[in-house]
Formats: sequence, C-alpha cells, structure tokens
Amino acid sequence: MASLNVFRKPLYLHSTQPMTGFTRNGYCEVPPSDSGNHSVAAVLSDEFLDYSASQGNDLRSIGLKGGCKWCVCATRWKEALVASKGGKGVGEEVVPKVYLNMTNEKALEKISLEDLKRFAVDKEV
Repeated sequence: MASLNVFRKPLYLHSTQPMTGFTRNGYCEVPPSDSGNHSVAAVLSDEFLDYSASQGNDLRSIGLKGGCKWCVCATRWKEALVASKGGKGVGEEVVPKVYLNMTNEKALEKISLEDLKRFAVDKEV
C-alpha cells in the first residue's frame, strides 16, 4: 500500500537534493523500522538546526543547512513547537515550516493537523 499524506492522499516527493527520508528515497515514509517517525516534510531553518543540536541531534554534522528540505521526526518538530510556546526565549522561528502534501499521515500520531497547518507552506491539492 502506498504511503499517504496528512490529507489521506498519496504522499508527494519531498526532496532529492539532499536525498531525504528514513529510507533515503526522497519521501517522508515511515516504515515499521523507523522508530523516530521521520514523517514531517520540513524546511530547515537555522533556528531549528540550532535547537535540534541543543537537543543532541546536530543535523549540520551531516551537511544540512538552513533552507534544506528534510524529513524531520514528528517528536522533534512537536518539541520545537512546545518550546516556542514556553516563554524561554525560543520564538516561533524555531518551528520548521512544513509541506502538508509531503508530510506523512503518521505525523498525526504526534501532531495535530491544526498545528501543522499553522506552519504550512502549501495547501491541500
């Protein structure tokens, strides 16, 4: 069965430059072996990269930089969202923008569609 996006439609390709996805096929698929739920089709910001590094996952160490498209763990994306609301000097710019049509429906296990839509750069197609 083909992977579905958050609208329960076929999942769109997210990025091949850099090649992303848990299986490195360009899609934010979540196979059973992906315990991290790399389902969120994000555009990385420098603020998110700093935040992720501060949480122990330095994505710059694998060559990523601000502006790269990457399949982000749903939990890390949600942590950034919660941090942005926590009043600890972390603003909303830490939360990566998302492509809804490229975000796997498995993201909805951790994140509400409403929260994803707040940071969306696309609409349902």
